[in-house]
Order: sequence, then structure tokens, then C-alpha cells
Amino acid sequence: MDLDRIKTIFGDKNRPHYDKRKKNPTRWGVVVETPTYDLTVFKVHYGKMTLKIYTKGARVLRVEVIVHNTKAYRWGRSLPCFGEIVTRLRGILERFLNAVGCLGASFVSDDTLENLPLPAQAGQTKVGGIDFNQPRMRHVAEAVLALSTSPTSPAGFTASDLAQKVRKTNGEAEADYGPRRAAYDIKKRRAKGMPCKIGASRRYESVPAGLRAMAALLILREKVIRPLLAASQRPESTPKPNHPTAVDHHYAHLRAGMRDLFTALGMVA
Repeated sequence: MDLDRIKTIFGDKNRPHYDKRKKNPTRWGVVVETPTYDLTVFKVHYGKMTLKIYTKGARVLRVEVIVHNTKAYRWGRSLPCFGEIVTRLRGILERFLNAVGCLGASFVSDDTLENLPLPAQAGQTKVGGIDFNQPRMRHVAEAVLALSTSPTSPAGFTASDLAQKVRKTNGEAEADYGPRRAAYDIKKRRAKGMPCKIGASRRYESVPAGLRAMAALLILREKVIRPLLAASQRPESTPKPNHPTAVDHHYAHLRAGMRDLFTALGMVA
């Protein structure tokens, strides 16, 4: 979710006896709390805004968005502005749930992987394909996923926002990757049906199908293919963790199975 800090708290239901606001004026991160035995609260702090997910009863999951100070977002603070604020918060909540759903349940169709590198048509312009083996394409995909979950961009994102996010990821200068290159990368993804243009403006928003495809491709490459290839180069067993998780057990089984498969195919001695 492109957050600078992740903080996890389990079993702490009492407030701390000292004030952290002086050391941490703005809150950025993920907090998971279990104040009672059968209650789990998941919070995403984004400055003066909090996205809260928690269970309410055995079969109810409630999701809320809270603005602690509307002055920070210049939405107005008077009563006539209340309707517009609620509308903005509802849009933020719906986009956040769509992005979380795409990240959690990713799916790629049978022909998506083959069609991505092929040229496509965006309006009257023919653009190139998308090759996820190129670092630039992966950085752009990560930036689009990060912008899709940002509640500070209620009206989508621009090419300048994408360029700034990509430069923050790869450390390039503005002369190497500016808004013009970002606009071309957006056009290539528009040709594949991933983001769409908002009306007649120069702002874009991601569609659920495009988010699912980008999330699935990034997760498969970074979390599945790369670890398996790295494990295939090290036949010696590495030290096992003292407290293995379910993911560690899955990687161990995958590594053993891929080792046998590589041996049968003659890829390893």
C-alpha cells in the first residue's frame, strides 16, 4: 500500500501513559489491534484520515472511514459542507475496498499474459505492449497500485502524480522520467483496459480488472517466481526459521517439488 511505516500491536487494549503526538505529529501506517478475544480491528492511518475495518458480531464485517480534521483537506468545516464531505468519504471508501479486493483476490485470464507484450490501440494511436520483465514497467505498475489506494487522490491521478511516484520508487531524476513518459505509460495501460480516463479531464482511475491483473503479475513475479529461481540455485538447505509460518511451509514444499521437477527435466545435476 506504499506506506512508509508498518506497526502491529496485538493484545494492547490500554492507552499508553505517555503522549506520542509530539514525536509523531502525523500518523502513517497500518495498525492491527485485538482489544478483546473475538474482536480484531484493522486500521490504516493516512495522516488525518483513518480507514477502519473491524468485526461486529460473528458474521458482520464493518468498514469505516474517519476524518479527524477536515481542515487538513480543505473540504470546509461548516454544516452545509457535511453532505459533500460524506460523498467524498464514500468514494474514498469504495475505491479502497475495490483496491483491497483486487490485491487479495487477484486473477489473470488465460490470454492476459500473452497479450500484454503485444502492441495495442489507444484511440487513434498505436502504442507498444507492456513487458513486466522491464524494471520501468514494474515500477509503473507499483505506482498505479499505490495511487489507487491513496485516499488523498479522490479524483484519480494525473501523469505528474504517476511520474512523481515512480521517481520516488527508483530514485531517478525528473529529466529521466517526467510527466510525458508517464503519460505514454498510462496510454499503454489504457490500451489494455487497465486504467480509464475520468470524463474529459486529464485524470485517470484504475478499474478493478486492471488492478487484479497488475497485482497478480507483480505478486507472482516477486513472491513466487523469484524465490523459486533463487532456491533452485542453492541445493544446500538453508537454516530453517525457529517459528515457521504457513508461508514458510508452502515455500519449503514448493522448493522440494521444483527441485525434483528441475532434476527430471535435466536442468540440474
